[in-house]
Amino acid sequence: MANKHETVRPWCPFCGSDVGRPTDAPERRMTEFPVGRCQCGAVYSCDVTGHNVGAAIVETLLYACGNNSDLAWELMPEDDYLTGRIENYDQPRHEVFAKGNVEGHAAKGVLYFIRLHTEIQEIVESVKGKKEATLSTAAGDSPKQHLPEMEPAVEKGHVRRKTNKREVKELVEAEDEDTLVALCFDDKKTLRLMQRLLYDADENNRWHTAWMIGCVCARVSTRDPGSVSTFLHRLFESCSDSAATPWGMLETIGFIISKRPDIFGPFTRYLLNYVTEDSTRNQAVWALCEVAEMRPDLVRDTPFFTVFHFLKHPDVQIRGQMARLLGNLKASEATMQLMECSEDKETFVFCREGKMITSTVAVEAQNAIQKIRGGLDK
Repeated sequence: MANKHETVRPWCPFCGSDVGRPTDAPERRMTEFPVGRCQCGAVYSCDVTGHNVGAAIVETLLYACGNNSDLAWELMPEDDYLTGRIENYDQPRHEVFAKGNVEGHAAKGVLYFIRLHTEIQEIVESVKGKKEATLSTAAGDSPKQHLPEMEPAVEKGHVRRKTNKREVKELVEAEDEDTLVALCFDDKKTLRLMQRLLYDADENNRWHTAWMIGCVCARVSTRDPGSVSTFLHRLFESCSDSAATPWGMLETIGFIISKRPDIFGPFTRYLLNYVTEDSTRNQAVWALCEVAEMRPDLVRDTPFFTVFHFLKHPDVQIRGQMARLLGNLKASEATMQLMECSEDKETFVFCREGKMITSTVAVEAQNAIQKIRGGLDK
């Protein structure tokens, strides 16, 4: 029996092997816990406070199911998977204390483990394989996703410099992406200063700023995805604040996700929460459209069919954005509705790479039909 001062390496409760330190998952989510995987197939997450075990359980189950929420909610403990937990875990030391407090250092962390039964694990692998095959097939139909190269590491002896709101504003207006990226690594408040520029009465300026933030975050995420993930959380919190107007927030979220769907794709499903509100509907549908252009599977993994009726919305902006979205999704189930829009000559505007484009609902509906038919012909 370990004495009260003894510490041991954390272990897997199923096979007894030592497990590695939990780390951030490659794909970032709204609720994030460090996760890991044992050699026996079990997965685990870490709740460093010990007060959010319920959320950690959900996160671990989703991780075990390959982020397939529909499958995860169908599983039953014991029948489909086994659970285990290790308490008194200290994440910085990656050690488990025999008691929860040693020499004044409290270890409140909990490692929560899940191991799927073999037949369920086979289902997960099968679903994952089919999804990867579908993505591979669709790759030829979608525009090539040019992911940014890894940003160079900071040179030894580099002196970090501070920035201010005025400098950031000038750099955004000049589209000086390189300097802004360097500042994000030097001064952590750079993204917050860029966010403040979204509070601009000129809508075109807001769209341009959102695009610049998306470009900068795409590059910063190659070396520091955690800071961008934290920034996304802050943007969603601002959007959910009923006492504030989320000027430019959803636009920024849309650009960030669409430029790095490989990391921030799981945030896509939360955009649907803002389609129901009049004040955010146009921006939310636009953001879904941007994501769908590069990764339609991320939108199709949501209950996106609930927005089909907006194709007949009285606001031309919504009708136009919906036509674009359905085209990017190659939504053959909406072909008839799109054909009904082919005579709608009203104009609307949307943003492409920081520039405002004017089009008509009819043109975008026809473009969507061509994309759908092109997909069906293959």
